[in-house]
Amino acid sequence: MLKLPVYLDYNATTPVDPRVLEAMLPYFTEHFGNAASRSHSFGWEAEEAVNYGRGQIAKLINSDPKEIIFTSGATEADNLAIKGVFELFAGRDNHIITCVAEHKAVLDTCKHLEKLGCEITCLPVQQDGLIDLKELEAAIKQNTILIAIMYANNETGVIQPIKEISAIAKKNGILFFTDATQAIGKIAVDVIRDGIDLMAFSAHKLYGPKGVGALYVRRKNPRVRVIAQMDGGGHERGMRSGTLNVPGIVGFGEACEMCRLNMEEDTKRIKALRDKLEIALLKIEESYLNGNKEHRLPHVTNISFGYAESEALMLGCNKTIAISSGAACTSASLEPSHVLKALGIGDALARSSLRFSLGRFTTEEEIDFTIEQVINTVNSLRELSPLWEMHKEGIDLNIAEP
Repeated sequence: MLKLPVYLDYNATTPVDPRVLEAMLPYFTEHFGNAASRSHSFGWEAEEAVNYGRGQIAKLINSDPKEIIFTSGATEADNLAIKGVFELFAGRDNHIITCVAEHKAVLDTCKHLEKLGCEITCLPVQQDGLIDLKELEAAIKQNTILIAIMYANNETGVIQPIKEISAIAKKNGILFFTDATQAIGKIAVDVIRDGIDLMAFSAHKLYGPKGVGALYVRRKNPRVRVIAQMDGGGHERGMRSGTLNVPGIVGFGEACEMCRLNMEEDTKRIKALRDKLEIALLKIEESYLNGNKEHRLPHVTNISFGYAESEALMLGCNKTIAISSGAACTSASLEPSHVLKALGIGDALARSSLRFSLGRFTTEEEIDFTIEQVINTVNSLRELSPLWEMHKEGIDLNIAEP
């Protein structure tokens, strides 16, 4: 039997997998020690659990466990990477290259550093959401210290050419940082193959708990270090002080292990459901897919429905389907998505877009229900819209199309 509401906002967060929760529970009550307590068995047990989780996480991305620095989430990891590199080079070089379609955790961090004297170059994206590699190379200066380009976009799912970007960075002796929060656990991410120096990600996007994330910091070829942004104890190789979230790390590790073992099978099923949903919704008149169709995550689709505002669409579906019009962190804003605007999409269509993100627990029955509900809601809204009526009469409303 179908259980409502249907959840299709897995890019915002995922439910904790029951198996992850089961692994975590003993570390709240029985094994509650502080991993930094080295003088008794409670601390030793906690430290052992942290090391085991660190190893599980490292295995998923093909890194050394010592290269995993725990944080409170991807936002903190983004801040630590970018600010940490900026401070490392303080007094010498100060130029950072990023992209207009980045997550706000990266863009706002760069804006903050700009006030401190950092020079920021924000690359545009092409109509399909991909950066132009020639523009990236042209933006590099003698004082460039970091290239910060996300692995996969949180709104469109577009996957950037990471190996090519890292090769450009390496050729010029520049560090490469990527926010891979949406990619890890969904597609194969390999820090060695991809040539990544620093990488942020979070547990709650891959069926782990909220409040714990990680920053991968390469130790060899080159050896990378960042200046700590939180002081007080020298935890995590001196890069991030604070008592470790042992239950969260246990859950993070278990979630990564499950993704490593089941990713291929999960992805095949989820992609088939995503494609079914997308094909059906794109049959709606004046509907458009946003972002590159080939180079994207397998579980995401972002569609604009002309003459039907996303706020009204979500309101029409809010008791039956959990979807979003963009990133969860900016969902309260009335402004059209900065990501969609970066693709050259006009405000009207950008305000008519919905992001559907599927996951491990999505069923075909839920997709069938969603297709019916969205089609009915779009049609109902258009029946009430004078703009739709004018469009059907052939009146040019100067609405930009992607």
